[in-house]
Amino acid sequence: MRLSLLTPLDRWLAPAPRVSRVGWLPGARFAHRGLHGDGLPENSPSAFAAAKARGWGIECDVQKSSDDQAMVFHDFELDRLTAEQGPINVRSSAQLGAIMLSGSTDTIPSLRAVLDQISGAVPILIEIKSKRKRPVPAICLAVRRALEGYRGPHAIMSFDPRVGSWFARHAPLTPRGLVVTEENDKALVGRIRRHLWLWLAKPDFLAYDIRDLPSRFAASQRKRGIPVATWTVRSTELRERAAHHADAPIAEGAGVG
Repeated sequence: MRLSLLTPLDRWLAPAPRVSRVGWLPGARFAHRGLHGDGLPENSPSAFAAAKARGWGIECDVQKSSDDQAMVFHDFELDRLTAEQGPINVRSSAQLGAIMLSGSTDTIPSLRAVLDQISGAVPILIEIKSKRKRPVPAICLAVRRALEGYRGPHAIMSFDPRVGSWFARHAPLTPRGLVVTEENDKALVGRIRRHLWLWLAKPDFLAYDIRDLPSRFAASQRKRGIPVATWTVRSTELRERAAHHADAPIAEGAGVG
């Protein structure tokens, strides 16, 4: 199959967004899980406060609690980031909100609390975590509820194209992104899969693995008006690569500069 034949389908099935939807994204800089390090845990209120103070946008991760609340936490298990163990999704929002993040007095925040903390001062990218065999409507609905009434620049994103598809149908005013990595998926099947997921998610932007840039797929979508953010920018060299091949870095550590 000549992949160039898929380009007209890209334009038809996943049209580029109006500038008004994500015009705030190109030129922005995002702190990956907040400006964490030096006693500021990732995805913590302290890391988000540090990013906000420096004028950096915020990228964060969201998991669902057992009572269907959107909680800001990256892993599916509590073990790496707290003194607790086991899956996050079997704990209630109240239980999770009482768990301290290792190395600090911060506790696991809800998405609503983070939005209240940011209060529109900087843009936020909300990555919705999912598992392939787990349905996504409940976590998507939890995020939509947390976003109700929020006026600051924001967008959801996910590796899972089902998430973008859900928001396209049930919350079409919320900007949405597709997170992409080509790692271990560079053959023809993977190249076709990226187009299929694009058509399903109908994203307003892509969040691309910096290790894959430059990418023919990313460049073709960017050329037709879909902005490209890139993760995770961790060095000066990667900052330069991001500047050449993407519209917004998602950075941490030495990549913040």
